[in-house]
Amino acid sequence: MGIGYRVFLRPALRIQDSEKAHGRALTMLKLFSANPLSRAILSMLYRPRKKLPIRCFGQEYIHPFGNAAGLDKKAEALRGWETIGLSFIEIGGVTEHQQDGNPKPRMFRASSSRSLVNRMGFNNPGSVNVATQLKKHFLRHGSPNVPLWANLGKSKITPLDQAPSDYAATMDRLWEYCDTFVINVSSPNTPNLRELQHDDALESIIKACQEVNAQQSKSTKSSVKPLLVKIAPDVSNEQLSAIVHTARSAGCDGIIATNTTIERPESSTKNEQKVFAQTGGLSGAPLSVRSTEVIHQIYSMTNGEWPIVGVGGISSAEDAWQKIGAGASLLQAYSGFVFEGAGLTKSVVNGLEKKLSEHGFKSIEEAVGFSHRS
Repeated sequence: MGIGYRVFLRPALRIQDSEKAHGRALTMLKLFSANPLSRAILSMLYRPRKKLPIRCFGQEYIHPFGNAAGLDKKAEALRGWETIGLSFIEIGGVTEHQQDGNPKPRMFRASSSRSLVNRMGFNNPGSVNVATQLKKHFLRHGSPNVPLWANLGKSKITPLDQAPSDYAATMDRLWEYCDTFVINVSSPNTPNLRELQHDDALESIIKACQEVNAQQSKSTKSSVKPLLVKIAPDVSNEQLSAIVHTARSAGCDGIIATNTTIERPESSTKNEQKVFAQTGGLSGAPLSVRSTEVIHQIYSMTNGEWPIVGVGGISSAEDAWQKIGAGASLLQAYSGFVFEGAGLTKSVVNGLEKKLSEHGFKSIEEAVGFSHRS
């Protein structure tokens, strides 16, 4: 939330348990966006005035920046995210079955390196309850004015060989309400989940979800919806190439690069050492370089013909610009919102508008992949 967030609110949140601080911040966003007056104030303070339209996945986006999965697992603050100016909203991860996730504490902050470690474990109310929540929201407020994405995860109790039906059941229940679906096979916090990134396992999940897509499209007489896959940064070049080939061949419309990493940077403080020693996925600034490298590699592998969503360490317009240069068409942030607050969207979008002008580009679409051409 700009200077006010960094000076007053962030220090207060820093002394709280990370997960509880996240929950309180989400509740505040939900409450402030429920009242017309406070919603107008939020919009005035945080909504970007610049528009950087881009068309991707057959959908129109007012600018390329949205939130990553994990910030709003239960779809609690949809009006809040739209009010502060996001161009799309991703909810979840949502699993077929309700689950509590891993034991607490399970989220840890290293403020000096602007990083987070979490081992949440897909804690969520389950697909039936999330669908009910979305139905209530749509009946009361209508659908969001920006694309709504759903991140699909595998239930912990579901064996790996039954993963396709687990993902497909969740997609089926949320299909009516969401515009884009993300197959998450890359979280490090569900045992053996990353095994599903490869070859036949990934192909079977994508095909099961595409069957739901086709059935729902036919029954509602509407278009099929974009299906993406979200990958881990901790893969070799050979593994990355295989994942990209499998996902494209199976009909995925694009890819999200990347999820959190199990790798750890060098620590310079005792707090960092303590946080980095925790089991879980690392996000934030230390992930930025690797996620950008993966985006660059995917863009090269696909000749820029397969849309990429860039996420990992975006906390400024410069971070966002590097990912666009590497080949990302859309962008997401998670940890950036934790450390910068609601003002992140405005600073990124306004900053990107300046970057376009400085480099002589007329649109985001024209800028995508510029580092491959220079």
